[in-house]
Amino acid sequence: MHADMPLGRASAGAPAAGAIGVPRRYLPALVITVSLFFLWGMANNLNDILIAQFRKAFTLSDFETSFVQQVFYLGYFLLAVPASVVMRRYGYKAAIVLGLLLYGTGALLFYPAASAGVYQLFLLGLFVIAAGLAFLETSANPLMGELGDPAGATRRLNWAQAANPLGALTGILVGRYFILSGIEHDEAALATMDAAARNAFYRAEVQAIAPPYVVIAIVVLLFALAAALVVFPANAATTDEDGREGRFLDVFRRPRLIAAVVAQFFYVGAQVGVWSYTIRYAQANVGLNERGGADALLLSLALFAAGRFLGSALMARLAPVRLLLIFAGVSIALIAVAALAGGWLGLIALVAASFFMSIQFPTIFALGIEGLGPLRRAGASLIVMAIIGGAGLTALMGLVSDLAGITNAMLVPVVSFAVVAAFAWWAGRRMETN
Repeated sequence: MHADMPLGRASAGAPAAGAIGVPRRYLPALVITVSLFFLWGMANNLNDILIAQFRKAFTLSDFETSFVQQVFYLGYFLLAVPASVVMRRYGYKAAIVLGLLLYGTGALLFYPAASAGVYQLFLLGLFVIAAGLAFLETSANPLMGELGDPAGATRRLNWAQAANPLGALTGILVGRYFILSGIEHDEAALATMDAAARNAFYRAEVQAIAPPYVVIAIVVLLFALAAALVVFPANAATTDEDGREGRFLDVFRRPRLIAAVVAQFFYVGAQVGVWSYTIRYAQANVGLNERGGADALLLSLALFAAGRFLGSALMARLAPVRLLLIFAGVSIALIAVAALAGGWLGLIALVAASFFMSIQFPTIFALGIEGLGPLRRAGASLIVMAIIGGAGLTALMGLVSDLAGITNAMLVPVVSFAVVAAFAWWAGRRMETN
């Protein structure tokens, strides 16, 4: 296939893969690309389990546990632009293979971190994993957006992103059954234990983290090998119809892209913050243990997956930007109930909000890069950098939780979803007038 040809159009005489319009020789690459959404969903949501586990194993405050997300999303922020450069120069395959190698290496680092029992080494492993995911997200999102007619890019990306919550569910299940022990000693019980028994308890909790990550590393490295062996499409054109080269600085002249970056910063911060502290919220508000809290998080992700599928289907009848406004508005209302009511009502509202969070990330992403042409990859990397919101706002929620309680900390995502709703309203108005 010629580099300038849109992925969704097969060359004359080339056999197409069913109704999706992708040549059969690219089907293995398509399968691997969709699998990437699953793999990074699993990594992202295992962090929610790690926060609960590290809090117990290293006796950390809520703010100290937020370092998990701070380090993780810092990796996204720092590596998004280098990932775009690699993809632009060497192609999709190189960026995807490198991303998978970094992901696998970071997961392997959990073994020496557990052996040493050092929190900071776990954080290093998470940073390397996130560096790999920056390459994967910067590559896979625009690649899926180009698989066909640009008018259907938003819906197509939502369908591909449906693999993401399935990975998230898998991550929570792995964490619940293979990391969380269900053993929770309060301060009084720990005080009655001798030093050797206490150290043995903490050691066992730290050691439980390593085996699942070693298995994940093996799986991810096998995907890297597979990606290296299959044929990927060449990058699309990096020039416009007049042959002009797209420059990275030109993206700052695109108001909708910049607005999407801001909206994505607040959306990711809200999503990551809500899921990071769902277990803590359940423990504090209704007295569930860590595994009960993990079940609440699991239900949240099941609703998130259902919302992704239903939302993608609704886009055939309703403009994506309008659906984004509706879903963001409902998210504001539900998280406000969680922040103001507490108890079982608050937990139910918090869990239900995940259904309406479902389509927000891919819709903001697709709206942001729509119509960018040769600037598509630069725009994609800028939106991936906005994922740093998961670090900043989760840290803010941890600080508010330590000062005023986890229930009040939910006011932070209320404000964040208000920003997303404002973006959807503004983008919709601009689209109507253009």
